Amino acid sequence: MAQTVSVIVGAEDRARLAALLSDRNRPLKHVQRANIIVLSAERLPVQEVARRAGVSRPAVWRWQVRYAEQGVDGLLRDKTRKPGRAPLPTTTVAKVLALTCSEPPGAVTHWTGRAMAKTVGISLRAVQRIWEANRLQPHRLRTFKRSSDPAFAAKVEDIVGLYMDPPCHAVVLSIDEKSQIQALDRTQPGLPLKPGKCGTMTHDYKRNGTTTLFAALNTLDGTVVGRCMPKHTHKEFIKFLAAVERDVPAGKVIHAIVDNYATHTHPKVLAWLADHPRWVFHFTPKSASWINAVEGFFSIITRRSIRRGVFKSVADLQDAIARYIRAHNKAAKPFVWTKPADGIFAKLDRLPAPSE
Repeated sequence: MAQTVSVIVGAEDRARLAALLSDRNRPLKHVQRANIIVLSAERLPVQEVARRAGVSRPAVWRWQVRYAEQGVDGLLRDKTRKPGRAPLPTTTVAKVLALTCSEPPGAVTHWTGRAMAKTVGISLRAVQRIWEANRLQPHRLRTFKRSSDPAFAAKVEDIVGLYMDPPCHAVVLSIDEKSQIQALDRTQPGLPLKPGKCGTMTHDYKRNGTTTLFAALNTLDGTVVGRCMPKHTHKEFIKFLAAVERDVPAGKVIHAIVDNYATHTHPKVLAWLADHPRWVFHFTPKSASWINAVEGFFSIITRRSIRRGVFKSVADLQDAIARYIRAHNKAAKPFVWTKPADGIFAKLDRLPAPSE
């Protein structure tokens, strides 16, 4: 194709092109096309026209030819595109939806996009569009655990009441331990995060021991009292309770929410509670750890400080945990529970009835 094209613009067309260039309400594409023709009329090389107009050389050639064939009106119209594929029949969409919500044939457990496309006779992308439009995700599975505690309702009402309407002149603490936290050291240093590539970490590691984190979350202000200990027996639990006892101001009743771990009901723990009458234990229902607020803190510290950490020793791990707790307490916010007990019971009623 020629690098220089002679475009002859008459007086009438030149006036119309000038009006296009000065019209601030015109679409940018119309102004660009008019500018291409005006610059071409000055007998400039195509490369120079493209540079000044801010377009590619093929674009210059395209609109020079369009102007030569259709004049200024051709610059204001886009060629119609070929019609796309017809939308899928509603019967096909309904078939995909019905099959997705049913058991797949054979020994597989769920539908895949390619299996569905092959069965129905449409493309993979068509299946994906149908699933996206109807918010279907056959590859995902959510698990649940229903408590078998006969006193489930009473315990939930008790604990939710402490969260949503705490008693006056009292402290509500959510207490638990995160046991067997491993101090893992990687066999090789990883690469840092950089644009276009995520950070790396070796799959294999070296174990340098474990520690147990005892934590008490104050639901009123969101602060955490944490202690790392080598084990998680009743002895360590009593030591932790004594540390919390020293931390809570005198004269305040301590309502402690704990789970049903055997350590929490050990005779020596019960004896310690008898010697400290301001402590009141509230036990969560069995298989209902989600109601213990400190579990959320354990999840956060695991994701943000432990899981991707590199620890040469247990002391390094404990230092990292202590630093995180100090930083957390500096920016702590009150724990807010928003789901009333009635809402929890209503949601559980929608689950399948437990099998005998």
